[in-house]
Amino acid sequence: MILQRTLKQAISATGVGLHSGERVKLTLLPAAPDTGIVFRRTDLPEPVEVKADPSLVNDTRLSSTLVTDTGVRVGTIEHLMSALAGFGIDNLVIEVTAAEIPIMDGSAAPFIYLLQTAGVAEQNAKKRFIRVTRTVEVEERGVWVKLEPHDGFKVTLSIDFNHPAFNLAPQTVAVDFARHSYTDEISRARTFGFMHEVEYMRNHGLGRGGSLDNAIVIDDEYVLNPEGLRFPDEFVRHKILDAIGDLYIIGHPLIAAFSGHKSGHAMNNKLLRKLLETPEAWEYVSYDDPLDAPSSFHRLPEVA
Repeated sequence: MILQRTLKQAISATGVGLHSGERVKLTLLPAAPDTGIVFRRTDLPEPVEVKADPSLVNDTRLSSTLVTDTGVRVGTIEHLMSALAGFGIDNLVIEVTAAEIPIMDGSAAPFIYLLQTAGVAEQNAKKRFIRVTRTVEVEERGVWVKLEPHDGFKVTLSIDFNHPAFNLAPQTVAVDFARHSYTDEISRARTFGFMHEVEYMRNHGLGRGGSLDNAIVIDDEYVLNPEGLRFPDEFVRHKILDAIGDLYIIGHPLIAAFSGHKSGHAMNNKLLRKLLETPEAWEYVSYDDPLDAPSSFHRLPEVA
């Protein structure tokens, strides 16, 4: 059967928050079956646990941030959630010493390294997937996202920036995880931003930890990072990375085709909420025989 996964051992890293600029320690801890992904703020007088849940994504300004009804926040979770999706991690406790996950290099690759170093452990409980059985779509002012039935998991995204740096490569990318590796094709794509946005972000308490070390920065014409891009179409690949992380906040791998145009964290979350509010559009499934599962999930990193 396809089993739930956690880590073999705890592992830690330190970094800065992209928006807060605060130094933060991150610790990933193995968790029992059916725990899900739980964040634990250890910097508060009493540690507070916040479970990844679409209903708690209550701030989507340039990131996905969980906010409880008492105001406890865990921000910029999408890159780590994306890495957890790529590795098929079902259960984990994530301790943080600030209100934001560290940005690391702006991609999911450093989190992949942590998962590889800690090792993956299978657990004595069936993994539960969410299989989409009817199309669900959200559209607002020309921006749209959609989940459709599909025997596997694939993502197709397009962006639309009228800018010289974006016009050098296609602004649409499709990744079918039956054929493509998350680690190789998506995890290294970094977040990006424009110089003209910096003043706005700083005035709104955002982007204080941003630098050329953890983001692609673009002026009116060029990419300012001296090393250039990791992929010719790194911008749209990062949007796919974000979408995978945002979708994994639902707590289970999706058996579906996700597509979108000019989508972001807010629209991705609205799509998840609409899916959960449409019970006839999805179902839980598990697999006694791994070969019965869609081939997209045969590519998960093997347990050592």
